[in-house]
Amino acid sequence: MRFPFLPPRQREFVVEQLTTADAEAVAAIHREDFSRPWSGGEFAGLLAQDTSFGFVAREVGHGAEAPVGFVLARLAAGEGEILTVAVARSHRRLGLGWQLMDAVLRELHARRAEALFLEVDEANGGAIGLYRRLGFIQVGRREKYYAGEKGSAAGALVMRRDLR
Repeated sequence: MRFPFLPPRQREFVVEQLTTADAEAVAAIHREDFSRPWSGGEFAGLLAQDTSFGFVAREVGHGAEAPVGFVLARLAAGEGEILTVAVARSHRRLGLGWQLMDAVLRELHARRAEALFLEVDEANGGAIGLYRRLGFIQVGRREKYYAGEKGSAAGALVMRRDLR
């Protein structure tokens, strides 16, 4: 018996503004990867600041369409900074990190920012590769920046992308 080939259903995502209503959902995603995760209250507090903004990725057609990824950034004195970014483990390797970072870059271009900075765990090869593909270069390193389990600490690379 022959079975016709059915291509896998294409997954669709939408990237939209991060709001305080998303704070608890993004805190849950943040808990998946950070040894000192931020609470929903901390996210809400940051979003209440005039300098902070962010984006969420939602999978289309899944009921309440809770966020499956997010990025939180801020802009001050012409320089942007990624405060944190994460994609749910169940939705990785689908290009969502790229889409979220692209949304931040577009927003910063619209606001005429000069540069965007971020710190990334030096052991996070996937994220470092993404940032390099997005045009970031390493401009520094921070020793023992990320607290780990049982008192350990990991270094961070400081990366920058010029926007002008």
